[in-house]
Amino acid sequence: MRIYRHYETLPQEARGAAIAVGNFDGVHLGHRGVIGEAGRIARSANLPWAVLTFEPHPRRVFKPDQPAFRLTPFRAKARALDQLGVDIMIVQRFNAEFSRRPAEDFVTQVLVNGFGARHVVAGYDFVFGHNRGGNCEVLLAMGQKLGFGFTAVSAVEDAGGEVYSSTRVRNSLRAGNVKGAADILGRPFEIEGRVAHGDKRGRTIGFPTLNLHLGSVVRPQLGVYAVRIGHLDGDAETWMDGVANIGVRPTFGGQDVVLEAHAFDFDGDLYGQRITVALVERIREEKKFDGLDALKAQIAADSDTARGILNELQANET
Repeated sequence: MRIYRHYETLPQEARGAAIAVGNFDGVHLGHRGVIGEAGRIARSANLPWAVLTFEPHPRRVFKPDQPAFRLTPFRAKARALDQLGVDIMIVQRFNAEFSRRPAEDFVTQVLVNGFGARHVVAGYDFVFGHNRGGNCEVLLAMGQKLGFGFTAVSAVEDAGGEVYSSTRVRNSLRAGNVKGAADILGRPFEIEGRVAHGDKRGRTIGFPTLNLHLGSVVRPQLGVYAVRIGHLDGDAETWMDGVANIGVRPTFGGQDVVLEAHAFDFDGDLYGQRITVALVERIREEKKFDGLDALKAQIAADSDTARGILNELQANET
């Protein structure tokens, strides 16, 4: 997948695409309905398959003081789109100036002049432009006038009739229901980042950890999770089973929320490298312990629990 950061400088081979437009935070099963429809149109018409998304998320521009909420920051979103088979990802910088662009100007200058879009696909509730002045009806009418096709994709629902949405994913994660979040995402929720140096207490008790700062990512309910940990080993991505704590480390008087993951049967050095931690199942809440011996015993028990969960999962997958 090729990634471009500005609509003004697209090369000719990236123009004339069938393009899905939206924030797509999470790239969940509802988003895949929109993105997949653009792919179907692109393949049937022999066009590039493109996705236009915005960074930072508009909510961060309009409500900068809101707590962390992202499901898929840029790197995670790019990886999810690449796994779907998308040809082109266009990342448009979103700021106050861009937000003041009238809806009609967005269509003519961005979609038509910038992308040379042949077909545009959006979710049924997509709005855009200054004061949210544009919607699917505007895209349909302007497409008929300016020569591009438009498809609005209806809401995608689960078996219980609930619409797949990023809000449902966030609510599930904040409740510690990572299985429910995975059902909406179509995959386990993943936290990605560069391994940071911690206080190295884990090594002293036989459970070294890989530490990640969560940054803009939504905070799942604090506690201990069975996880899978991915990292690059040469050109291949290797996955390991493990257990992780997401929390403030109350035993040591911590304050900032940190993810500390322990990979089973691994003693390599991943400091400074990017890893991905997939949350499989929540085991328990975070606790404060009376000393290192009690903490060590609990981590050993949590590791046994996590091994059982992950072994059962792998057995069911085979």
